[in-house]
Amino acid sequence: MTDDQLLYIKAHLDEYNEMLRDKGPEHIIRFILSSSKRPILTSNFGPYSASLIHAVSKQRNGIPLIWCDTGFNTQQTLNFAKRIEQSLPINLKRYQPRKRYSENELPSESGEAFQNFVNDVKLEPFKRALIEHNPDVWFTNIRRGQTAYRDTLDILSLTSDGILKVSPFYYWTDTELRGYLSQFNLPNEFIYFDPTKPKSNLECGIQFK
Repeated sequence: MTDDQLLYIKAHLDEYNEMLRDKGPEHIIRFILSSSKRPILTSNFGPYSASLIHAVSKQRNGIPLIWCDTGFNTQQTLNFAKRIEQSLPINLKRYQPRKRYSENELPSESGEAFQNFVNDVKLEPFKRALIEHNPDVWFTNIRRGQTAYRDTLDILSLTSDGILKVSPFYYWTDTELRGYLSQFNLPNEFIYFDPTKPKSNLECGIQFK
């Protein structure tokens, strides 16, 4: 594919979402990568995150994997990230906040203080990553049913900056993801903490980009 074809996909998202709905993640990733010159993928190294990392790295080695490390990860998450980095052909790019918070500085889940906190530990590092990598495609592991906002999206969507956001596992269930991890002997980790999502049905902020 060419740049013009990627632009065509962006202009006809409904058509391509319909076309890709019954396709597997491997097909979706391969199809999009054929038109992408500067793809990235993101991960928080939370539950089931090895599925996307594995699926994308199978198609093309060395795609930058953006990890916005808030500084509040559990030791289990840190160990999991290290295990993934050592076992899969990824190009891990770890972005940490310029402003650091201690545990006793965590704000309540509403109000201006919380929004400032989310910006400092998650959004600012991600914006920095976008500037440095200037991606045309962003692979993410969001799925339908996770949050109200994510239910408004699809396999393909556009960010406010015009980046094509691709969610190859969008329609997959937890059971199907467990099957994928088992099939490829991939690790999983459930002891995870995101301070920007005090409730599981809230959005972390990055996906609003």
